[in-house]
Formats: sequence, structure tokens, C-alpha cells
Amino acid sequence: MTALQSQPPVTVSPFVQRCSATRLGATLARRLAVWKLDVWGIPYGSPLSDTVALLVAELAANAVLHGRVPGRDFELRLSYAHTTGVVRVEISDTHEARPDPSAVEQPDAVAEGGRGLLIVEAVACRWGVSDRGGPGKTVWAETGPAGVPGVL
Repeated sequence: MTALQSQPPVTVSPFVQRCSATRLGATLARRLAVWKLDVWGIPYGSPLSDTVALLVAELAANAVLHGRVPGRDFELRLSYAHTTGVVRVEISDTHEARPDPSAVEQPDAVAEGGRGLLIVEAVACRWGVSDRGGPGKTVWAETGPAGVPGVL
């Protein structure tokens, strides 16, 4: 048996990219995410790809608008569990303010913003906030194999 044959199959594919904390950086993060999913065999326009694109767009926008520290980037991290079909999206920034997943509320009907985490809550199977290795936090979300909330 060769060394190649004795290796266990890859069950989780990771992807990490730092992006500038700008609108362009948030757009790039979303485009990189759907490109990487396509490389992993999840085609553009599929329910899972579209759900991940929405999660990355909302979390990256929050990192740019609310988590931006001048001179600091944010980090996009994706992982795809091949055996379960679950994709995990993580966006890390260096701002200390943390959203509270249990306190997401509907904004005023006339408010121009404030719906990003409501969208994340609606389309993700689960989401939360965790510490990162340095200053700041990581906001993460997971979605199921069909890109449908609650399918894990």
C-alpha cells in the first residue's frame, strides 16, 4: 500500500482569508466564499451556496460597519464538512464589542439598518460569538447540507 492510499480521506476542507475592513473587502469575502464552495463541489446558485453567500455578506458587513478598528483587517474562515454537508462561516475582527445572540430584536419598521443578525438567525442553523486568539471576537454561523435552516 502506498503512502497516498494509506492516508485517511479528507473530511473537512478549510479556507482562510484576511480582507480589508472596507465595503470592497466585504464584497471580496462574499465572492471568495462562493468561489471556494464551487471548488469544493457546491455549485454557484445552489441553495447552500446562496445561503453561505448571504451569511458571509451579513457578517462581513457587520465587521466592516461595527467591528472596524482603523488599520486592522477582518478574517474570513470557511470550513466544509464533507461527511455532513455542513458549512461553517466565521468572521473575526479586532473590535471588542460583541453581539448577543439571545438579544437580537426587530428594529423599527422605518429603520434603515439593524436587520443583519435577524437575517443570520433566520437562515443559519445556528450561530454565535466566540473569543479569538487575540483582541476581538469571532462571529460564526453554520448552515446545513441543503442550505436550509435547521438541517444539520
